[in-house]
Amino acid sequence: MIVAILVLFFTVVFSAFLVKVFPPHNSRWLKIALAFSGAYLFTITIIHLLPDVLRNGSTNSYGVGYWVLAGFFLQLVLELFSHGVEHGHIHHHDHGRIGSMPFLLLGSLFVHAFLEGSILVEQRQYHAGHAHGGGSFYVVLLGVALHHVPAAFALMSVLLSRLENFRKAFLWLLIFAVGSPLGIFFSNVVLSQEAPDGLVYTALTGLVAGNFLHISTTILFETSPDHHFNRSKLVATLFGLTLAIVSDFV
Repeated sequence: MIVAILVLFFTVVFSAFLVKVFPPHNSRWLKIALAFSGAYLFTITIIHLLPDVLRNGSTNSYGVGYWVLAGFFLQLVLELFSHGVEHGHIHHHDHGRIGSMPFLLLGSLFVHAFLEGSILVEQRQYHAGHAHGGGSFYVVLLGVALHHVPAAFALMSVLLSRLENFRKAFLWLLIFAVGSPLGIFFSNVVLSQEAPDGLVYTALTGLVAGNFLHISTTILFETSPDHHFNRSKLVATLFGLTLAIVSDFV
């Protein structure tokens, strides 16, 4: 649990400093990173999250499907406030005056990050003896971390454009940085007494699976405007797909 908390917190912190290296207006590397993370997220949702929640769920498979649908459309609602920062959209002065704080954006990203962290439950509690074993935890952890890199970069770019001060922007970014660690704490401590097929964990995993399906498919479609062939995007997508599949056997 401690390792996961540190990994996700410092992934966001590290990604915030990327704005000092890569100018936000040059989005070529960001699109490639998004294609890679989108393919990885989509793959682990299909081969890890959905099988796990269907096998361990406290309700029948049809009930789990409702949670997945809820997560998909919840993400749609969250993006009304985040303006797509989760999948690398960078908006500067379009949504408020300079110096103002985008509290709705930060709040929606916090909820999104909290849900992602909430499914990272220690394997000995929930997955012991199941097909994916202990490795599933780290495969999903890597997926969340990879997803946070472009999201944190985009958020930091937005905050800098509003506040025009790196220190102030970084302090507000920490709201996003603590979202997933708090989600991990919630599931591993608050829900530690719940049965492996408990309703709350089933609901959280279904919601996140729906979230991931929405985000990953949006990323993969948006990184190919007008369906033009893009060699770099194709390579990044195949690499993300391959890494997720290979990780399933580690």
